[in-house]
Amino acid sequence: MTNPDPFRTYLQELQRNLSTGSATEHTHRSALRALLEATGDGVQAINEPQRIECGAPDYIITRATTPIGYVEAKDIGTSLDTAARSEQLRRYRASLNNLILTDYLEFRWYVEGEHRETARLATVTQDGKVKRSRDGVQAVADLLQRFFAQEVPTLGRPRELAERMAALARMTRNLIEETFERESEEGALHAQLKAFRETLIPFLTPAQFADMYAQTIAYGLFAARVRTPSPSQGEGWGGGRFTRQQAAWNLPPTNPFLRRLFNEIAGPDLDDRIAWLVDDTQNRARMSTVTKLQAASTSTRPNTSKELTPPCGNSKSAATRCCTSGSKTARAASCLLMTSSTTRKSSSPSRRLSG
Repeated sequence: MTNPDPFRTYLQELQRNLSTGSATEHTHRSALRALLEATGDGVQAINEPQRIECGAPDYIITRATTPIGYVEAKDIGTSLDTAARSEQLRRYRASLNNLILTDYLEFRWYVEGEHRETARLATVTQDGKVKRSRDGVQAVADLLQRFFAQEVPTLGRPRELAERMAALARMTRNLIEETFERESEEGALHAQLKAFRETLIPFLTPAQFADMYAQTIAYGLFAARVRTPSPSQGEGWGGGRFTRQQAAWNLPPTNPFLRRLFNEIAGPDLDDRIAWLVDDTQNRARMSTVTKLQAASTSTRPNTSKELTPPCGNSKSAATRCCTSGSKTARAASCLLMTSSTTRKSSSPSRRLSG
């Protein structure tokens, strides 16, 4: 049944929580989730503690499984000015195009990292009462509607897409590092690192592993998107649709190692604590203008398959040089591709790579 007055319900829930004298930011999460879902048409506000522990925002807002925005909530009374200057928020603003920062009473909306709008719903008086601000309900309702309606921008220039995907790759790297630290030694990421050490680089560190893992995902999504036709260009795999699950099918057939490895590390078994951000990267790639990217690619090198081959090369010696160079800007995809290459000789390659 639809709530006829979700804001009233929300404020009443906050008041009840505060009246206990032991409320924290976690106490109010269910109330905010209910408000977001009641005011957004067909949206779901996902609050997954395991994701949050590894660096995800408090809420991932989706519509028909597609991420459309993010909400980071701080406790009532927390300075949002201080929170906005934190390393966490700087990272979110650099990577996530549609973000709200809130203390449950004030809502700050950021688009492409820039502050777009602020609205205050209520304040807390000295005696602990939640007092609705004048015109606060309408102001926050309007802000939320604009937040829900914000579309992922279409990126037609290769530099724009590269910069945005690089920011997402850096955040993915951080998520992988955090997930690696939290999982057991029998976890999938630990098993993959062990396979990489056994087949290519004995002294590969977890940080280097996370960096290469993230870069390979970003590079693989980009390469697949360039080869996926938009609906206006005709039917391709999935009728021109582009998803992470289908991306491996659209990777260059001239690079079978990339196709196989991408499916191993970014396929259906990808850790859910990482998958949400990889899906956001996929959505950003999906909204790029493929014809312009293809034109930019072929304008300098007519052979598209060569353009899509990592510059380190596909030989083991080239990959090793790339991996051990220590350069943060190197295309580390080659390192992981060669890992896939060497493990193909194993009688059970899938087990070696996926754990």
